[in-house]
Amino acid sequence: MIKVLSLGGSIVAPETPDVHFLPTFVKMIREWLKADENRKLILVIGGGGPARIYQKAYRDILATVEGAVADAEADWIGITATRLNAQLVKALFADLCPQDVVYDPTKAEDFAGRILVAAGWKPGFSTDADAVFLAKKFNAKTVINLSNIEKVYTDDPKTNPDAKPLDSISWADFRKMVGDTWSPGKNTPFDPIASREAQQAGITVICAGGRNIENTKAILDDKPFKGTKIG
Repeated sequence: MIKVLSLGGSIVAPETPDVHFLPTFVKMIREWLKADENRKLILVIGGGGPARIYQKAYRDILATVEGAVADAEADWIGITATRLNAQLVKALFADLCPQDVVYDPTKAEDFAGRILVAAGWKPGFSTDADAVFLAKKFNAKTVINLSNIEKVYTDDPKTNPDAKPLDSISWADFRKMVGDTWSPGKNTPFDPIASREAQQAGITVICAGGRNIENTKAILDDKPFKGTKIG
């Protein structure tokens, strides 16, 4: 049984690596795997604070020297940040994850360990998309997307006080909300390209707050949880 967990960079490294959250997360995952020897887990790691900080520096510096910002270059900066965060997570699970961090989800092979860790791939794709590609490759029907957002809302609650949290939403309605294009650093509960791929593949996505360890365990155990199911 393989499950795919997309761990947002805002959880792993909101600014720098979160040395308070990560030990609790690692302990829970180890206990979950130990409870059933048939369980395996794919962890896809986002860029978080390092991606945001370096992308902002890139844009600010070019604005000072009147250079043109290239989305592909900004994307590569973000991708590199995901790879640094993923290498840290792989190291924390070194005994359970003997393979290198996966950069290209289309070339990932079956893994002998209990955990496979993946990072960003190439410009035009976020780690959300990488998680969906890996779910398709390993026949996982659900991607668990953990971030700093506990639920999907009908609109951005930061700008619209009337926005309502959702327990579930169809792919058709969700894609109307997020659109069809991806740009580096775009802030949506699940990115547009990944959403299209998930809808076409019949994959369900669960969006939930990543810092609630017990809630994450409930999702992994197929128990009632706090979050939004997209599908």
